[in-house]
Amino acid sequence: MTDLTPLIAFRWSPRSFDPGADLSPTEVDLLLEAARWAPSAANRQPWRFAVGHRDGETWKRIMVNLPERDQRWAGRASMLLLAAHLVSAVDPTEDPAYDLGHAVAQLTVQATALGLHLRQLRDLDRAGIAADLDLPSDIRPAVVVAIGRLGDPLDLPTDLINSEIGFRRRRPVADLLLASAAATPVS
Repeated sequence: MTDLTPLIAFRWSPRSFDPGADLSPTEVDLLLEAARWAPSAANRQPWRFAVGHRDGETWKRIMVNLPERDQRWAGRASMLLLAAHLVSAVDPTEDPAYDLGHAVAQLTVQATALGLHLRQLRDLDRAGIAADLDLPSDIRPAVVVAIGRLGDPLDLPTDLINSEIGFRRRRPVADLLLASAAATPVS
């Protein structure tokens, strides 16, 4: 892992955000710009974002559509970003959710470069968030991204502290290879 870029190697998804830290307009612009330049099929860029700054109206509408267990820590994030994608693809063989994943991944790397952290939440009330944000019918909410500066993990609810400060684990590459690919040596 020594040759892996630190932007990937040191990225992690904390729950402990600094509740007093805000993101600058420049930081928000850089995050969205990184997402904008993600690869997409036929350059359609089918992703859309709703940006909610802490305690703003959009932030509140996103927050109420998260499970209570996640609201306990997500409320400390500087920004809650709804990542969504178009469902009315021109080509039915394209996967706009796949393209959205690229955009969020690039946003993640840019956040790490800026010294920010984020955690993605897939468990959300999609119908509720679509209604509360008055989203067009061709937009499908996919994930909420909590973004901010790292806070003190000991300020989290007690049941979350161990998972926050515990050792980070990943499956070995060999576990990720399909049977046919596993027979081919990796150089």
